[in-house]
Amino acid sequence: MLLEQTYDKLIAMKLYGMANALKTRLERVDHQSLTKEEFFSLIVDDEWLYRENRKLVSRLKVAKFKERAAAIEDIDYRTPRGLRKTQVLELAQHRWIKAHQCVIVTGPSGVGKSYLAQAFGHHACRNGFSVQYLRLPTLLTQFVQARAQGTYERLLKRLGKLSLLVIDDFGLATLTDIEKQDLLEAVEERYGTGATLITSQLPVSDWHAYLGADRVADAILDRLIHNAHRIELRSKESLRKDPSLNPHGGHPER
Repeated sequence: MLLEQTYDKLIAMKLYGMANALKTRLERVDHQSLTKEEFFSLIVDDEWLYRENRKLVSRLKVAKFKERAAAIEDIDYRTPRGLRKTQVLELAQHRWIKAHQCVIVTGPSGVGKSYLAQAFGHHACRNGFSVQYLRLPTLLTQFVQARAQGTYERLLKRLGKLSLLVIDDFGLATLTDIEKQDLLEAVEERYGTGATLITSQLPVSDWHAYLGADRVADAILDRLIHNAHRIELRSKESLRKDPSLNPHGGHPER
C-alpha cells in the first residue's frame, strides 16, 4: 500500500521516470543488497535519463532532419573525397557551436554534403544543442509566409534562438533582392549568438557574384565567411549512383 501511494505521488509530481523505475528496481534481485543511498541514486538517475530522452525527442522534432539516421559515427572516410577525419572529430567537439562560428561544406552534387551536415546536426542535438535543418528554398518560403502573416519578426527571433541553423542547398537558384535581404536579416539576427552550417555546390569564391556583388552580398559574406571552418568535398563518382560506396546499409550517405 505504501509503495502504491509513493508511486501515485511521483506520478502526480510528474516524476514519471522515477515512478516507472521504482517498481522495476524494487523487483530486481541484484538490487536487494543496495544501500538506501545507492538505490535512491539509481532512481534519480532514471528520472534524469527519462527527462533527457524527452528533451532529445523534442529537439529532433524541431530539427526536422531528412536523414533521420545520419550520424558522425557512420561517416564514410574510405571513399576518396577530400574529407579529413581529424577535422570531423574536431568539429564534433562543438567548440565552433559554442563560439557561434560557421561551417561551410562545398562540393558537387551527390558527394555527401547533406548527409554530413545532418550528421553534425544530429550530433549537436544529442549533446543538448537546439538545431534546425532547412533547405535554403524552404527558409526563403518561410519568410514569404511570415511577411504575409505579420510574423516576420517572430520568425527572426525564433531563428536567432537556435544554437545551430543548418542551411542546405545554398546557391541552387537565383535570388531576388527581397530574398537576399531576408537572408541577410537571418544571418544578422544570428551573428554572434548562434552557429550556422551551410552546404553548397558553389565554391565559396563564387558566392559574392551569386549574391549580386553588392553591399548586401558584402554584408552576408562578412558574417558567414569570417572565421568559418571549411570542408571542400570532391569525388569522381556520386555516392547516390553506386550502392557499393555506401558502407552503412539501407541509407546511403549522400
